[in-house]
Amino acid sequence: MSDLRKIIIDGKELEVDPAMTLIQACEQAGIEIPRFCYHERLSIAGNCRMCLVEVVGGPPKPAASCAMQVRDLRPGPEGQPPVVKTNSPMVKKAREGVMEFLLINHPLDCPICDQGGECDLQDQAMAYGVDFSRFREPKRAVDDLDLGPLVETHMTRCISCTRCVRFTTEVAGIAQMGQTGRGEDAEITSYLNQTLDSNLQGNIIDLCPVGALVSKPYAFTARPWELTKTESIDVMDALGSNIRVDTKGREVMRFLPRNHDGVNEEWISDKTRFVWDGLRRQRLDKPYIRDNGKLRPATWPEALTKVAETLKGAKKPVGLVGDLASVESAFSLKTLIEGQGGSVECRTDGAKLPAGNRSAYVGNALIEDLDVASEVILVGANPAQEAPVLNARIRKAWLHGATVKLIGEAVDLTYDYEHLGADRAALSAAEAGEGAVVIVGQGALQEADGAAVLSTAMKLAEAASAKFMVLHTAAARVGALDVNAVTEGGMDAAIDGADVIWNLGADELEIAEGPFVIYQGSHGDRGAHRADVILPGAAYTEENGLFVNTEGRPQLAMRACFPPGEAKENWAILRALSAELGATLPWDSLPQLRQKLVAEVPHLAQIDEVPGNTWASTEPGSLGKASFRYAIKDFYLSNPIARSSVLMAELSANAKARRDQPLAAE
Repeated sequence: MSDLRKIIIDGKELEVDPAMTLIQACEQAGIEIPRFCYHERLSIAGNCRMCLVEVVGGPPKPAASCAMQVRDLRPGPEGQPPVVKTNSPMVKKAREGVMEFLLINHPLDCPICDQGGECDLQDQAMAYGVDFSRFREPKRAVDDLDLGPLVETHMTRCISCTRCVRFTTEVAGIAQMGQTGRGEDAEITSYLNQTLDSNLQGNIIDLCPVGALVSKPYAFTARPWELTKTESIDVMDALGSNIRVDTKGREVMRFLPRNHDGVNEEWISDKTRFVWDGLRRQRLDKPYIRDNGKLRPATWPEALTKVAETLKGAKKPVGLVGDLASVESAFSLKTLIEGQGGSVECRTDGAKLPAGNRSAYVGNALIEDLDVASEVILVGANPAQEAPVLNARIRKAWLHGATVKLIGEAVDLTYDYEHLGADRAALSAAEAGEGAVVIVGQGALQEADGAAVLSTAMKLAEAASAKFMVLHTAAARVGALDVNAVTEGGMDAAIDGADVIWNLGADELEIAEGPFVIYQGSHGDRGAHRADVILPGAAYTEENGLFVNTEGRPQLAMRACFPPGEAKENWAILRALSAELGATLPWDSLPQLRQKLVAEVPHLAQIDEVPGNTWASTEPGSLGKASFRYAIKDFYLSNPIARSSVLMAELSANAKARRDQPLAAE
């Protein structure tokens, strides 16, 4: 470690990497430096000047600690380590001056500003500013922008930190925001008054250190100190983004990202962030039974008795595990249905994923491996729609020099890629380089030759000792495969000849006439319309559950509020029904259920760790001739919660209108 440099910060000597900036070195020493424009995941702008420190022996003025590296510091006259002061009179005076300038034009909006109570400007003005103002001139005002239905703007509050510009350009990969004008006329704006065209745009709300960019759907609905905050996991895609659920009373008010370097860094997609209005609409809050072709409300004892009678007389009962089901509910359903001589199936989209071989349905790559990948090969995957936050990470790898290759229909991925072709022949001819990551999408595995596609892609990774990853689209899928909730022969074999189907929130498929359908779920979507009995379950914010993400990392989603009306937790419904059947499940509480679960699948106890998977190739098959199709047609309407959201419907319509826009003749 001889390449470390000694530095003295506020009398404390420490050794740091010379490539570090002073602001990072101060953080390592446990000293807080105020900042507005600096953000560790964005490029350095150095334009807010709030992070000024004094460099002893340097120029006789304070230095911006975000833009100066430790290697730029000169040692003392006898070669002593360089000295930095963060609390000297010079620094105090400089910070007060900067804060005074920032507040010249900032409006006194705090009482009506959504950022009030969680505002960097408020906090830093209190901590580092002065308690008076010398300015009597009128404040300038700026017109607000229309950035679309998600981000509300109050540009008079903007302090030109440029975080939003850097995020949209560098991370989201769109070029619609920038700064125009100079001096007092400088303002952040969108070019040609465009609205933002990205499914990561909501992150600029978190990045904005003042109230210039706030959430349009959440505006004026709650204050931060009124909210109960719960750490949880997102289920809108299979990435398993870490989120915080903020509730007021019984209602979810907003979702915010939590930092997790291994999964979502600190970004979340717009669907994850704004889907909360879908949790309030179209909810199933009481049991229903179909009489003479019409659904009528029923009591729980009545509904459970009806279901128990039907199951007792069933010749071939089948359980279908939906895309949003927790591992516990999938395990409960499997235990219950198999106890009745039936079978369960979680691959409801027909994906040819082999249960039992974890390296084939999860792979051996971590999401973090993309950071150091030299090449990324996408096979039938469109990460911009299937996992936008993962797509941002691939973009980061591309910015650092990685090459990206796509096998599938050409789409906009926010970065340049080499298009190898759209059909199976392109996959057969593909070669992976050293340090590559091969990512296979669900669309590639849903066709008849899905097993052969998977085998070929695994061989492609194996030949170059590359990493292999399966990009799932359903949050429940990996966990359900882990507990072996599968039928030999897949979805077709499961449904063929079934007389009773227990549908645990599987809304993405049509069930033909014939079998008796029990639907257990949270929303009145496709599955509920086909049901003969409806059992109202909890949504993902309303029960504790385990979810395994696309890289195989088990994570806990915690309950933030309670289900509406008479709806119950999913595992509890299955446990209550098993008692009615006379085949009581061997647990009375969630901890007991988890003990049984971990006894059967030990790696599920490794919360927030990625278990290593033993590499095992699958049987090769013959590839067809078809072109690859992507798993998700409409990013904003991919599950029942999103389809119940008014905002998601508007975003979907906007995206369609943008796609269908006629192009001007060149």
